[in-house]
Amino acid sequence: MARKSASGRIGIADVAVKAGVSHATVSRVMNGNFTVDPDIAARVRAAAAELKYQPNPVGRSLALGKTDTIGIVVPDLANPTFQAILRGLSRAAAQDDYRVLIADSFEVSSEESILAGEARRRCDGLVLCAPRMTDAELEEIAPSLHPLVLINRTTTAPGVPSLVVDYGQGVQDIAEHLVELGHTRLAFLAGPPRSASNEMRLKGLETFKAAHPEVDVTMLEGGSDFDTGHGAVDAVLASGATGILAFNDLVAMGLMSGLHERGLDVPGDISVTGFDDIPFARYTTPALTTGAVPITELGEQAWHQLRALIRKEGNDTPGGRYQPRLEVRASTGPAKAPRSTVHG
Repeated sequence: MARKSASGRIGIADVAVKAGVSHATVSRVMNGNFTVDPDIAARVRAAAAELKYQPNPVGRSLALGKTDTIGIVVPDLANPTFQAILRGLSRAAAQDDYRVLIADSFEVSSEESILAGEARRRCDGLVLCAPRMTDAELEEIAPSLHPLVLINRTTTAPGVPSLVVDYGQGVQDIAEHLVELGHTRLAFLAGPPRSASNEMRLKGLETFKAAHPEVDVTMLEGGSDFDTGHGAVDAVLASGATGILAFNDLVAMGLMSGLHERGLDVPGDISVTGFDDIPFARYTTPALTTGAVPITELGEQAWHQLRALIRKEGNDTPGGRYQPRLEVRASTGPAKAPRSTVHG
């Protein structure tokens, strides 16, 4: 009967004795080193199976210098958009036997660099998803996080792929849709101030305004969650806008809920649009017109880019750019005459 280690756990020493080989040979076989003689390797594996030996994953990671784990830092895991990105990343990584460590900064930008550093020390690579840190902070920290993939941000650091959604063009397409319906007074419920994708939307709207001087576009403070939209009803009504562009679908849903509570009809009184096309968007009442983003694909592609970096595979065209697709549903309709009073 095999002797157990002092801890009571079957260890490499036990397998070595059973197979009649050195500790180093057992270690090489367990770590997948194919330079070991096949007959000896088979003997080691048979001994390990008979003793029900389970390699220590921490020790194995230290020996190999790899953890088979990657990290992702998101600004708000409660947001279905980031959940979908994580789902795509996790499923793709799992096919290569990698696990995903998740860190949520809860929209606190000062936490991101700390979380990113901690996650990177525990993982083989990192995905920073829509980070809220400043450009200067990102440029400073990026070199220390390699292998690194960015989603919806870019950096001048070499060898860092960026997967970016063209939110600027997407918001222009939504605004054009509202204008085609006769809306000449629009309002944009902005996202978080530090959001790079919000900045892209704002730049897109500036381009739209330059091309449509006859259209009034009011900028309203907002955020990224349901409560933001629900709490923006008074500001939206005071703007007199008949077509609303919400930062994302959650904000749009919150706004529609608040408008319904005031007895207003969407789209009869006000047209409302979102962005992202999260799974709930088509099931709202009315179904939400939105800019559809291939969210899950972003996560999958992030893994493919990160895997190439981890394996040091050639990647001549890192990153990618994604164009949102306008999904016209029932929350938008022809404009009514501009309103001049605030509904109570």
